[in-house]
Amino acid sequence: MSPLPLSLLPDNAAVDRSGRLSIAGCDALDLAREFDTPLFVYDEAHVRERCRQARAAFGGSVAYASKAFLCLAMARLVHEEGLDLDVATGGELFVAQAAGVPGERLVMHGNNKSAAELEAAVEARVGRIVVDSFDELDRLDVLHAAAGARPKVLLRITPGVEAHTHEYVTTGVDDTKFGFTASTGRADAAIRRAEQADSVDLVGLHAHIGSQVFDLRSFQRAVEVVAGFARPYGLPELSLGGGLGVAYVEGESAPAIAEWAAAIGEACAAAGFAAPVSVEPGRALVAAAAVTLYEVGTIKELAGIRTYVAVDGGMSDNPRPVLYGSGYETFLPRAADRDRDKAVRVVGKHCESGDLLVRDGQVPGDIAVGDILATPVTGAYGHSMGSNYNKVLRPAVVFARDGDARLVVRRETYEDLLRHDL
Repeated sequence: MSPLPLSLLPDNAAVDRSGRLSIAGCDALDLAREFDTPLFVYDEAHVRERCRQARAAFGGSVAYASKAFLCLAMARLVHEEGLDLDVATGGELFVAQAAGVPGERLVMHGNNKSAAELEAAVEARVGRIVVDSFDELDRLDVLHAAAGARPKVLLRITPGVEAHTHEYVTTGVDDTKFGFTASTGRADAAIRRAEQADSVDLVGLHAHIGSQVFDLRSFQRAVEVVAGFARPYGLPELSLGGGLGVAYVEGESAPAIAEWAAAIGEACAAAGFAAPVSVEPGRALVAAAAVTLYEVGTIKELAGIRTYVAVDGGMSDNPRPVLYGSGYETFLPRAADRDRDKAVRVVGKHCESGDLLVRDGQVPGDIAVGDILATPVTGAYGHSMGSNYNKVLRPAVVFARDGDARLVVRRETYEDLLRHDL
């Protein structure tokens, strides 16, 4: 098999004459030695460039979907680049505030916000609360009665649009836990109630059809449906959420952020909808910015069956292959330009047969125990969805830029595993 396509690497990745990979001027093997493995390495300039592309394409009405990856450094970065932050829990709200992001630059999401989370959002004076249910409207009524709060809100509409993605990340169809369903009349009822309520200031509608969406027509259909709801009520804002897909494996291609914006703009024009449109990309900004480095610990050659390559991470640092059957590429940073002529299955160290990272991987034939192995396009929903299963320590995260690598999330220690025990 051919070498890893360079298009799957971060913008500022390079392969030298000897075949060694560097990311933003930092040698990958040196990073593994300095910071240990598993290790998430982000090309900081790549993330900043995607933020700027999004702002240019959508006129500044962009909120980063922090669930893709959030830490203090990431929150500060996207805020510095002029983006708002989409937070979906009290924990994400806390991290964003700790990073110094002003409340008005936050959008509060969640399908089951607690009374405490709503109170925290109101106290933080978040820019928008995206209301997801009638129960949430009830809680906001109580909060208004107790404290006089009247936050600006968007109502999340379920438009009945099939996004042609994995069922676990499809959120725009009628059968979903999210939002007010358009086809059942619940959306109309929610709009009428919110307009009449003293507890909220209804400023617009929100829709999110799913994640890892490649077909731009799905977004255009969502515009048609949601704009149709908004028009009779004269609501001034529309948010179309995120969901733009990215390429993970050789042969995949995804629309650029500018193409996404153009398709949405065309649909708004066709629907006669002139209100401001905002979006909430996450994966499209950070996924391709990162590479995860592992150390190979065991190689098992099963004649006539397959070769297993076990690394020092697994489903605890990237659960997407287990959850969604997601595909990834793999390669050796010491030989990034080499043909990958050996078929392998890359697995983790957990006590699960299903603990795999790359189901059908390819690597150079001379792979050996002790090699550093890498998986690209791991900047979204890897570290953020990680766990301590088997009490495995969570990996470190570094941001690389102009030859300098700075630690932004330290590796856990065994002592950290006991911090909550009594």
